[in-house]
Amino acid sequence: MTVAEVTVAEVMAELAALEDPKIRAVNARHGDDHGVNLGALRALAKRLKTQQELARRLWETGDTAARLLALLICRPKAFERDELDAMVREAGAPKVHDWLVNYVVKKSPHAEELRQAWLADPDPVVASAGWALTTERVAKKPAGLDLAGLLDVIEAEMKGAPDRLQWAMNHCLAQIGIEHPEHRARALGIGERLEVLKDYPVSPGCTSPYAPVWIEEMVRRRDGA
Repeated sequence: MTVAEVTVAEVMAELAALEDPKIRAVNARHGDDHGVNLGALRALAKRLKTQQELARRLWETGDTAARLLALLICRPKAFERDELDAMVREAGAPKVHDWLVNYVVKKSPHAEELRQAWLADPDPVVASAGWALTTERVAKKPAGLDLAGLLDVIEAEMKGAPDRLQWAMNHCLAQIGIEHPEHRARALGIGERLEVLKDYPVSPGCTSPYAPVWIEEMVRRRDGA
């Protein structure tokens, strides 16, 4: 069987064979309903190579592992704006949402238009995608962004935001503080006052997502202090 001849049914059968109940149990704690080792999933994607139509059909199955695979074999620039908007609304599992935004939407020619639309979306999960795209711009293309205005919104809304939206806004807060020294003192102050994720458990050797600690640690590393 050549790569070109592979069918959705065959891929689904292979994913089913990779299913591990222990991995599913671990993923379930994070809200992800699949049991496929991500290394094995990436190996399968490497074998299949880029196949946009297969990716679309795998996405349509609604299966989390199939959708993750679809995001690895798709052509990000081949999706229409409305298609990406629909996908982010139906992504469901946090890992699917994360990969969709980071592996596909960020590479799309529609990224900026979607960023602006999603930031104001009433669905907090969709809004979190807008904030993730904004964080990308804060780091890589800040020209034209109203950083002070973003800090205003974060200061007013982050404390009471639902978890995934709060996480995305906090990441943006930290990125502003890390990348833009002129806004660093204010970003640190907002983080200290709101105390969002201050008590988040962190594994040894990992940096806390609490913005003041995150900002100071990343600046220290970059400056070689």
